[in-house]
Amino acid sequence: MNMDYDLFMQQMTTTARAEMEAAGYEQLRTPEEVENAFARKGTTLVMVNSVCGCAGGIARPAATHSVHYDKRPDHLVTVFAGQDKEATNVARHLFGEDHIPSSPSFVLLKDGQVVAEVGRYEIEGHDPMSVVTNLQGNFEEYCEEL
Repeated sequence: MNMDYDLFMQQMTTTARAEMEAAGYEQLRTPEEVENAFARKGTTLVMVNSVCGCAGGIARPAATHSVHYDKRPDHLVTVFAGQDKEATNVARHLFGEDHIPSSPSFVLLKDGQVVAEVGRYEIEGHDPMSVVTNLQGNFEEYCEEL
């Protein structure tokens, strides 16, 4: 079987991006878009997307379902690790020096400052509902009721 790797990866990333956009997440593809999004007032959930299995099977479904809650972030954004490398690097830099880069992962910002994180170690090997519960616990603590 002969498979065109580049075509396969393009299809995977297109599908992964579409899932996040359908769930209401804004794609941040440039450093400037990241800086502008992180400067917003209120709460912002950043999903660091990936093409790995735990992103597709756990993190993206959790990202989609977690926002169906009484309290949720004001802004939903995503950067794509391995695809939009400069944007992802700027996001990770802005998360601060205590941030351990991982993908997939979630970072909750309040007025541009990190207040909570859900790293890959809290995603990989877990079921989507446990990640949803984790995210919603952060929403409960830091977000306003809609």
